[in-house]
Amino acid sequence: MEFALLHPDPDDPSWLRPVPPAIALAQRLNPIEREITQQRRQSIVLSELFEPFMGLAIQDTAPAHSISVLEGLDRINAALDLATAQCQTEMLTVQPSGSARSAENRLLEALERDKPLIERGVKIRTLYQHTARYNPERLAYVDQFANGKVEYRTIDELVERLIICDESVAFIPIREDRQVALELRHPGLVHYLVKVFEFMWNRAVPLRAGTPYETAPDGITDIQHSIAKLLIEGHVDEAIARRLGMNVRTCRAHIAKLATALGSGSRAQLGYLIAQSGLLEKDQDR
Repeated sequence: MEFALLHPDPDDPSWLRPVPPAIALAQRLNPIEREITQQRRQSIVLSELFEPFMGLAIQDTAPAHSISVLEGLDRINAALDLATAQCQTEMLTVQPSGSARSAENRLLEALERDKPLIERGVKIRTLYQHTARYNPERLAYVDQFANGKVEYRTIDELVERLIICDESVAFIPIREDRQVALELRHPGLVHYLVKVFEFMWNRAVPLRAGTPYETAPDGITDIQHSIAKLLIEGHVDEAIARRLGMNVRTCRAHIAKLATALGSGSRAQLGYLIAQSGLLEKDQDR
């Protein structure tokens, strides 16, 4: 009752009935979305107030502040809000998958951050992992910008999050909990990260191009090839799942299918059979 998840039965007050999930969710999200919108508006106002001084600040302090350490989500989001508010041409983003809860929060933040950019005509290119193709929340988010200057592609493996605005400022996390990030304004570093993004972008597949997990004649899918490569490199199941943007259970199911396809009866034998099968050589050829 306190969280408005139940309400008295109008036909029998001694009974409680559950509130429909869509209504309950909306009731919980509305105040959060209002607060986020208010904070975004405040950040834009602050950006406009500081705009007359930004030129002087860049001239005087750019060499000393080309790399800034941002600690705490509030400071990180404030820096991101400022950079996106000033972005005029293009934003590049790499968005690896995370836990369901953190992913939902980041989608909500991205929605509030991307809308003003698209309305200003800023181009956005975003890289996801292939698993994003099967995430309803992610697809629903993408559909909202189908008519804008936005492109989405997917690739099998992404290492970490990256945001670049106008090829002049980049943001990368430096801790797994994303509580600390680096703001990079050194032209050489930002240019290097842009080249890294373009390297991945050119090897990625458009989000709506259909499934990238095609089965090869040997009965092994592309994703299983990627898993085989990471297994040989010595990564445990949890690390492989994280790097490929899937849960551990799905990862282990793919490993089991890979073992079946190669006729392996143990994990140690699987590594040997992968090496003997030539799978890694096929990855190099591709």
